[in-house]
Amino acid sequence: MAEDAKDTVGADNADRAERAGRADHAGSAEQTGHAGSAGQTGHAGPAGHADDTVARVVREWQRVHPGIDTSPMAVIGRLNRCAALLQQATDAPLVREGLTRPEFDLLGTLRRTGRELTPGQLARETFASGAAVTKRLRVLEQRGLVTRRPDVRDRRVAHLSLTDDGRALIDRILPDQLGYESALLAGVAPERQAELARTLGELLVLLEGRLGGLQP
Repeated sequence: MAEDAKDTVGADNADRAERAGRADHAGSAEQTGHAGSAGQTGHAGPAGHADDTVARVVREWQRVHPGIDTSPMAVIGRLNRCAALLQQATDAPLVREGLTRPEFDLLGTLRRTGRELTPGQLARETFASGAAVTKRLRVLEQRGLVTRRPDVRDRRVAHLSLTDDGRALIDRILPDQLGYESALLAGVAPERQAELARTLGELLVLLEGRLGGLQP
């Protein structure tokens, strides 16, 4: 869940980037903020364990500015790096079905809510701009996965729902997608995953309260 105010041109560029990313999942993760240069392989740390790439970046900044508290980098830098890597990895099963992650999110939203939604509601549910959602819905409609019904009182308003093919596709993909994501987390013990989920949930509630108004 999730994602990224864009105008129509920005949405077009974003969609082109999404589809280009289908062909190149190996080295395109782009990091932001303080950990922007943390794409290289880590090296052994003081205790003999391999550092993650953000640890190296934090150490380098500590050498440059020893008086600055770099602890936020340790959290936000790692979140950015994990998000970039996971976005590459978890998109792989979707590519086999000819879907981008944002398209999958739209189909999944219509499936899990179990009701018709307007484009504006879909934009809020998927944290995307209205222009981006409109473009993605057009692709899904052309594939016969989504259908729209004009509002009886206001023809400018459309109500979107899954077609039978769209429902079948999302139901077929979801178990494979979750199994793939489970494999990615296999190196982390279940109790640590639960602890991490709780901690990230606390952070998400905090950030949504502070930054929710900045969502597109």
